[in-house]
Amino acid sequence: MFLPKAKVGARSHSNRAGYLFTGPYAILFIIFILAPVVTAIGLSFTNFNTIQTPKVVGFLNYINLITADDVFMKYVLPNTVKYALIVGLGGYALAFLLAWALSNLTKGPRTVFALILYSPSMTTGVAMAVLWKIMFTGDQTGYINSWLMDIGAIDEPIIWLSSSQYLLPIVIIIGLWSSMGIGFLSILAGLLNVDESLYEAAAIDGVKNRFQEMIYVTIPSMKPQMLFAAVMQIVGAFQNGTISTMLAGNPTPGYGAQLIVNHIEDYGFIRYEMGYAAAVSVVLLLIVQAFSVFFNRLFGSADE
Repeated sequence: MFLPKAKVGARSHSNRAGYLFTGPYAILFIIFILAPVVTAIGLSFTNFNTIQTPKVVGFLNYINLITADDVFMKYVLPNTVKYALIVGLGGYALAFLLAWALSNLTKGPRTVFALILYSPSMTTGVAMAVLWKIMFTGDQTGYINSWLMDIGAIDEPIIWLSSSQYLLPIVIIIGLWSSMGIGFLSILAGLLNVDESLYEAAAIDGVKNRFQEMIYVTIPSMKPQMLFAAVMQIVGAFQNGTISTMLAGNPTPGYGAQLIVNHIEDYGFIRYEMGYAAAVSVVLLLIVQAFSVFFNRLFGSADE
């Protein structure tokens, strides 16, 4: 069956309109996402110091990362895993619980508390560092030291930001404090848009308490929002290296809070070993992609 020429022309015109609207996004995507990723993958197979021409070394950067980089295997990777599990997965669970609690409030208090929880995620790295440096100042003027000495928990001030023992927990605390971002708002929006008739039907089918409602009704009804929040949370956790850099510099004392992003900055912008830094960034990309695929299978629908 052949379509009339008028209909074919209308469809062609409709396609041109679609290309026109998607064109700006496609151009920006290619320039700022696709091109840098392809460039990083290419540079990861080279020895490049930003001055001389890149020299192809094959998989040498990846081999050195696994076999010769003791800092990466001993400090960076364990620190990143701890941070991602607590701030990424823990922050995700905390975001859901807080959003679920807020969804049970009336509109006025819910809006106020949502703004309070969301506002730290909008704080810039410099402002965040100034605030928390005052809290963890390593003398008696620091709020934490002053409070602990007042209650008799410690006898002398602790130099928090110079100790590899305390630095990672501090970074994790700050990460959790600032993790209620767009994923949190997505979960809250999903909770507020669950069809109330589903709860009534569930009650008829034998659901007896709020926990059962959450498991059998709420979460299955908002899987797209849960997927979006999970991806945003885990990506944010893996790419967050600003906190430790602002608090203690790069590299951090004793590599106590050195994350993968800090390791990339160390080799790329301090040592100017761009090829090796690109290899580490590719490994980070693969880790984030693996978590994204996991959450997509967990919360995605069967036909996706």
